[in-house]
Amino acid sequence: MKKVLIDCDPGIDDALALALAAGSPSLDVVGITTVGGNVDLSLTTANALALREFLEMGNVPVTPGSAGALLRETVRATRVHGATGLGGVVLPTPQMGPSDGHAVDFIVDTLKAAPGEITLVAVGPLTNIALAVRREPRVVEWARELVIMGGSFTRGNHNPAAEFNMLADPEAAAIVFGAGWTVRMLGLDVTLSAMVTSDVLDRMWPLGKLAELLVPAAQFYGMVTADGGPAIHDACAVAYVLDPSLFTCVPATVNVETAGLYTRGMTVTDFKVSEQDANALVATSIDVKGFWELVLGAYERLAGRLG
Repeated sequence: MKKVLIDCDPGIDDALALALAAGSPSLDVVGITTVGGNVDLSLTTANALALREFLEMGNVPVTPGSAGALLRETVRATRVHGATGLGGVVLPTPQMGPSDGHAVDFIVDTLKAAPGEITLVAVGPLTNIALAVRREPRVVEWARELVIMGGSFTRGNHNPAAEFNMLADPEAAAIVFGAGWTVRMLGLDVTLSAMVTSDVLDRMWPLGKLAELLVPAAQFYGMVTADGGPAIHDACAVAYVLDPSLFTCVPATVNVETAGLYTRGMTVTDFKVSEQDANALVATSIDVKGFWELVLGAYERLAGRLG
């Protein structure tokens, strides 16, 4: 069993990433923490609570964290994820509420209690992770790995230079990349290849209760065709934990632009460094067929459990 703590801002693709984790028996999700990102913190937390129950994840703690960026104005992605964050998906109202406390304390205390055992998976703005590093620098040593969905070495999506999670809190991202660990970065360069095609959608339709989440979530982003469709970015980070061999990763030094007029949030990536000097392993390609076999296999197992 691989233990993971998932920091997220659900978010359509966050929901699909949580479904992947829930359907993977080799993963032990020790906690879910939420951050303001795709939508406000109140909504990301409400969505995480609803997903925990819908996906039958048991008593996994859901702990809310930072509502906004460390220094910057709020950036949201409601035009992509809809007003609630889950597009056209409507889940039952959850019966259980969030855990007491703050996500930063939960992250620090959980890693401290099991040093070297838990992989941090961050698929939203990195505010909670940065604050955890600032509060207790030893989280860098205690985490087994840090895997993020965010950044890019070629392009942006929220603007021409920056990927959304980096732009939403570039100062936090700069702290995280400079903290002294090796960040596993699954950026737009590979996640945009994880597209829902009509063949993928055909395998989602028969999945009973789970299809009520997967199908409208997959289609909300845009049109699904035989050749392409919306990408489920955040699921790539969970897939990396499950099977790193699906990705080609290259050592690099990543610096986050915090001051640029046109490039704020850009992950400036230098591949011309030695492995010893790198602060990141940056994914440069993905086995798309293998990715979908992994993801759809997990969804099918989960659907069998949910009915």
